[in-house]
Amino acid sequence: MAVGCNGKGRTCVNHEVTNQPPPLSGTNAWRADPLLIQLGEDFSASVRKDLEMLGRFVRNAEAQDLARLANTQGPALKTHDRYGRRADLVEYHPAYHALMRRSVGAGLHCSVWEDTEAEKGRRHQVRAARFYLTAQLEAGHLCPLTMTNASLAALLASPDLFRVWAPRVLSRKYDHANRAAGQKQGVTLGMGMTEKQGGTDVRANTTAAEPAGNGLYRITGHKWFLSAPMSDAFLVLAQAKEGLSCFLVPRLGEDGSDNGFRFQRLKDKLGNRSNASSEVEFDGALGHPVGELGHGIRTIMDMVTLTRLDCALGSAGLMRAALAEAVHHARHRRVFGARLAEQPLMARVLADLALDVAAATALSFRLARAFDEAATNRSDAAFTRVMTPVVKYWVCKIAPAVAYEAMECLGGNGYVEEAPLARIYREAPVNAIWEGSGNVMALDVLRVLARSPALFDEVLAQIETDLGEAGRGTVEVLKAAIRVCQSDEGTARILTEQLALAAAAAELRRLGAGRVADAFIETRLAGQWRATYGMLDARHDAAAIVEMLYPEEG
Repeated sequence: MAVGCNGKGRTCVNHEVTNQPPPLSGTNAWRADPLLIQLGEDFSASVRKDLEMLGRFVRNAEAQDLARLANTQGPALKTHDRYGRRADLVEYHPAYHALMRRSVGAGLHCSVWEDTEAEKGRRHQVRAARFYLTAQLEAGHLCPLTMTNASLAALLASPDLFRVWAPRVLSRKYDHANRAAGQKQGVTLGMGMTEKQGGTDVRANTTAAEPAGNGLYRITGHKWFLSAPMSDAFLVLAQAKEGLSCFLVPRLGEDGSDNGFRFQRLKDKLGNRSNASSEVEFDGALGHPVGELGHGIRTIMDMVTLTRLDCALGSAGLMRAALAEAVHHARHRRVFGARLAEQPLMARVLADLALDVAAATALSFRLARAFDEAATNRSDAAFTRVMTPVVKYWVCKIAPAVAYEAMECLGGNGYVEEAPLARIYREAPVNAIWEGSGNVMALDVLRVLARSPALFDEVLAQIETDLGEAGRGTVEVLKAAIRVCQSDEGTARILTEQLALAAAAAELRRLGAGRVADAFIETRLAGQWRATYGMLDARHDAAAIVEMLYPEEG
C-alpha cells in the first residue's frame, strides 16, 4: 500500500491490486480445449486453421467488448418515423452488426448447405465446432443464424421457393439494410409459430390464411413470439381451410413496400438480450405456402430438428465458457495460503463440473456426426431421430446449474455484471425453453417410441457397444425404463435423462477419454442421487481431470 499527497493538502491511499486473476483474453478458445481438438482431428487442414483463427477471435479483448456492448446496448423498436408513418424497424447497436458480420462470413447460417471439398462428409460437425466456439463469445446473435440455417430444410418441401431463396441464404455477406430481399447481398430468415393462447400447443393457433390469388395467401393474426424481427422473411404457421399450414412471409414486398408487419413490442427477456424477439400483428401479409397445405407442423419440424441441434451446441458452448472462467479464476486466486484450484473442495467442484461439460460437448458433437452420416448409415439415422430430443433436453437442461456453480467459484466477482458469467447465467435457460421445453422433448421421445420402437433397439445396441464393460447393465436399465414409459407417460423424463447420460458416457468411452469417461460412468450411471456439484470421492483424481480438460494457459 502506497500513501502520498494528492497536491491539495489531503492524504490519498492507493491500493495495489493483488490476488486477482489476469484477463482470460489474449488466449485461444480452440487451443485451450483438448476435447474439441480431438473431435476435430479428422477435419481438413484448412478447417483446423480456420478454427485456430476463430479460437483467437473468441478470446480477443475487442471481440469480448463487442459482446458486452451488444448486450448492454440492446435492440430498440421504432414503430413510426418522425412523420407518423409506420416504420416497424428494430435498431441494433453497431456491435451486434459486427458480430453478425463475422459469423455470417464464417458461414454459421449456411455452411451445411454448401458443397465444399474441405468440409465434405463432415459439414454438420465442422459447423458445430464453429458454432460451439462462437457461443462462448456471444450467444444471442446466433439465434437468427440458427433459424436461417434451419429454414432451408423446410423450404425443401417447396422446390420453387427453395430455388429462389437458397442462393440468397448461401451468400456469406451480411446485409442489414431495410430493403426487399431480392435487392440485398444476403438475407436471414426467422420463424413465427407461438401464439399467446397456445404456446407449445401450436395447433391452437388462430392466425388465418386466405387465398389471395397467384398461389399467394393473406396472413392475418397475432404472433406472441416472432424472432428475429429484422429477418427478411419468416416461416409462419397459419390456419388455411385445409388446416394448419406453413407459409414463407417476406417482411417487405418485392418492391420494398410494407407487407403488413405491425410490431407491437420487443420482449423484455431475462437474457438473450442482444437478440430481439418481438410480438407482431399480421395485417394481410402476403405469404407463400411451404409444403402441403394442412401439414404445416410436419413441414416446419424439418426446420425445428436442426434448431434443436444448435440449442445443444450453444448450451455446451456456454457451459464451456463459464467453466473456463471459473478454472482460470481458481488457478490465479490464493486463499488460505494456496491456490484456490488446489483446495480439495474446489478441485472436486471444478472436476465434477468438467465431467458434465465434457459429456455435454461430446454428446452434442455425436449428434452432429449422426446428422452427417444419417443418409448412409442406418444406425446414425436411428440416433438422429431418437436422440435429437434427448440431447436437446439434457444438455440444455444442465446449463443453468453449471453456469451458476461456475459463478459461485468466483464468488462476488462472478455475480457482478462486469464478469461475463452474469450474462452467461441469464443466457443459460433460453435453449431449454426455445424449440420445445423439457416436457415437449420427453413427449417427443415417447412419440418415437410408440411409432418406431425398433429405432431404440439400434440406439441401445450402439450404446452397449461403445460402453464396453458397462454396456450390458446400462442397457438393461434403459430397457426397463422403456417398458415403464410404455404404460406411464409421466416417467418420460426419467427415460430421457437416462438415455442422455448413457449415450454421453458411451461417447466419452468411444473417444478414449480415460479417467474422464471412468469418472462420468461411475458417478452418473452408477452413482446415487445428487443435487449439487463437488460430490466426487477420492478415487477420482480431481486435479488431473481439470488439467486434462482445461490445460493451464500461458
